Amino acid sequence: MLREKKSKGKFEAPHVFVILFTLVILASIMTYLIPAGHFERVELGGRMVIDPGSFTYVARTPVGIFEALNCITTGIGEVSEIIAFLLIMGGSFEVIQSTDAIKIGIGRIAVSSAKSGRDKFLIPILMMAFAAGGVVFGMAEETLPFIAIMVMLAISMGFDSITGAAIALVGACAGVSCSAMSPFTVGVAQTIAELPLLSGWQFRMCALVLMLTIAISYVYRYAMKVRKNPQLSLMYEIDRQRNDVLNLDELEALTGRHKAVLAIFFGMMAILVLGVMKWGWGITQMSSLFLAASILSAVVFRMRFNQYAVTFAQGLESLAVGATVVGLSRAVLVIMTQGNIIDTILFVSSSLLSQIPSTISSLGIYVFQCLLNFLIPSGSGQAAVSIPILAPLGDLIGVTRQTTVVAFQLGDAISNILTPTSGYFMAALSLAKIPWEKWVKWILPLIGLQYLGGAIVVVIAQFIQLGPF
Repeated sequence: MLREKKSKGKFEAPHVFVILFTLVILASIMTYLIPAGHFERVELGGRMVIDPGSFTYVARTPVGIFEALNCITTGIGEVSEIIAFLLIMGGSFEVIQSTDAIKIGIGRIAVSSAKSGRDKFLIPILMMAFAAGGVVFGMAEETLPFIAIMVMLAISMGFDSITGAAIALVGACAGVSCSAMSPFTVGVAQTIAELPLLSGWQFRMCALVLMLTIAISYVYRYAMKVRKNPQLSLMYEIDRQRNDVLNLDELEALTGRHKAVLAIFFGMMAILVLGVMKWGWGITQMSSLFLAASILSAVVFRMRFNQYAVTFAQGLESLAVGATVVGLSRAVLVIMTQGNIIDTILFVSSSLLSQIPSTISSLGIYVFQCLLNFLIPSGSGQAAVSIPILAPLGDLIGVTRQTTVVAFQLGDAISNILTPTSGYFMAALSLAKIPWEKWVKWILPLIGLQYLGGAIVVVIAQFIQLGPF
């Protein structure tokens, strides 16, 4: 009886659906409490941006609970491309993975690294590789194809699934936060702020050293604790029940067909990177590439048509929840947009910033960007909304435009792997089979350290009057 009472009294973390439905309801209530407002949009460099002096209050357009529920369907429709990508990639990867080529290949790497004593270096090396992707092209959705592989590799080496997901997500996020050339974040922001493209890259690379050091140290320390005592893992019970765990002592031989599938897979990855960087590919082209790779792998392994279809369907089923989460997270933004309260929040926040003493005004801009990212997870979208206001605001309160862009970059990136409104992040957790509440418990201390590191970077940028202008 005593045990039953303890069990009933134990705190149970809310499911991500509970959190998102709560956010939907809160967003609906906010449309009744916050006055509706509107900024005029003007075209700048082929992109519609806010005219900072055009804000006006407009008639309220509150979103009732029933209309808010309708916004869930609307939100799913708005991110249908991401959902389709997630499902197609899940089905395709299930087909490729069913050949066991990736498992055996990863197993060989793990065994080789362990024997040579280089296994401890894999975490920093791989995280730096993902950070490079973040620096060069703002790697975000592009991490998704690597998530399952990193998880499998991490578990096979005595770590856990959180370590595997963190290698890709935390590494890429650190790179994005201090990117010198990402066209989706710093490129858009500098264009709107009328700064020379790629200006200030030297400062950003120095900041990257700080942010990446914090990220690698945190992940590495946790991974080593888990290896020493697996029960310290937040995913200990869940990882024990996984069916994609490698047994390094019972690895199959790597046959010619396995090698052919690995060649197809890594060839696909090379084409994917080339397509994103050189040809401007989006997730539609990436989806097609994964589908083609799964078909080629099935041909190499002489799968029957029905066998391919059943395996593909199993991959779809495993990501159905994650795909739904992506749509639910979008619904929150849809409600706030229909309620016309996003511009009001933006206007009031920017007005408050103008009252902050110039010595800490740069931190005010940074905090504003950090909070805004919970409403607008898209980097380019956030730049288009906030930079037209904050850049001239910075001119008035003595904050350089380059510092404003740095604050935007850091504020945009850090919480991308925390907030449930970030579609690609929730998709990544689904691929890694990590509950959002488990991830949050693990990453909150790191997010705190990164926010502190970002604040230091912003203060230094303002202190040295980072420019030009």
